[in-house]
Amino acid sequence: MEMMPQYDLSRMPENTALKQQTLPAHQLDLSASVVLSIFFATGGFCLCMGIILLLSAKSTKEIEINYTNICANCAQLREDSSNFDKECTCSVPFYLPEKMEGDVYMYYKLYGFYQNLYRYILSRSNSQLVGKDIWDVKNCSPFQLSQNGTPIIPCGAIANSIFNDTITLSYNLNSSINIEVPMLKSGLTWWTDKYVKFRNPTSSDLASAFAGSAKPPHWAKPIYELDIDDPGNNGFINEDLIVWMRTAAFPTFKKLYRRLNRVHNFVEGLPAGNYSFNISYNFPVTVFQGEKSVVLSTLTWIGGGGLFLGLTYTVTGALTLLASFAILAIYLMLKRNKKSFL
Repeated sequence: MEMMPQYDLSRMPENTALKQQTLPAHQLDLSASVVLSIFFATGGFCLCMGIILLLSAKSTKEIEINYTNICANCAQLREDSSNFDKECTCSVPFYLPEKMEGDVYMYYKLYGFYQNLYRYILSRSNSQLVGKDIWDVKNCSPFQLSQNGTPIIPCGAIANSIFNDTITLSYNLNSSINIEVPMLKSGLTWWTDKYVKFRNPTSSDLASAFAGSAKPPHWAKPIYELDIDDPGNNGFINEDLIVWMRTAAFPTFKKLYRRLNRVHNFVEGLPAGNYSFNISYNFPVTVFQGEKSVVLSTLTWIGGGGLFLGLTYTVTGALTLLASFAILAIYLMLKRNKKSFL
């Protein structure tokens, strides 16, 4: 007599409607008119939204000043790393043809700087940056320890390579009067970065909390002295540091540096006229054939002047409408042929 196979009862699914796949189901039976209505509505919505986004992006005003070659003397000085302690400044005059109304934002833009390299991205300590264990440097190669074996804070290649040019904007009211445009260092970061991903140690005295540590090799100041004007903008919650630590996906990118403080002559924005950027040049780019710029830009309700989102909606809407007309033509042709046959 043939023996029946023995099954392990513990591996059998429970006798429930979900696990026995006996839940009630409903199969959609859509008519051609319903399908065509959905296609036309989707295509029309995407096309209208794309046009709105493109018009909104076009309404932004932006000016970019590339100062790589203008500050060539400083660039040549910075190619030699032994000159790191020598200060070099340059002035970049430019003309703003149209008034920038409303909020104005200043960005620095880098060309040819790859923040997306795998080992570069991993060279950081999240437990250190969140203030849990500031001495955790095990994932920060090659910037873990200083030459005398002292832990580096903040450690890692990302923090060590922070953009450290100092940029101020001056408005030339006339031939003899220059006004420094007031800029804010706050409000540059995402809320989650400022209050979740980056936190200082619980100690109220940052100098004592970071005592016994070393600054990154390419930094001029320790982490607790990044902003001498604002004690609350030091340590791991320094906004320039937070902005830099959010790595870019492409080798050409811009990051928010300052935003206009709308007071005095700049309540309505930046008036048209002559301006100049005064730059303390510290960040070398010519060694890797890169470039750098300063960008002044306004924003709209969708953000900056990028056309990608608007183009995506427009192309998607146009293709969907074309597909809708093609489906409608096929449907009418088949319907007519069916009547002729009958």
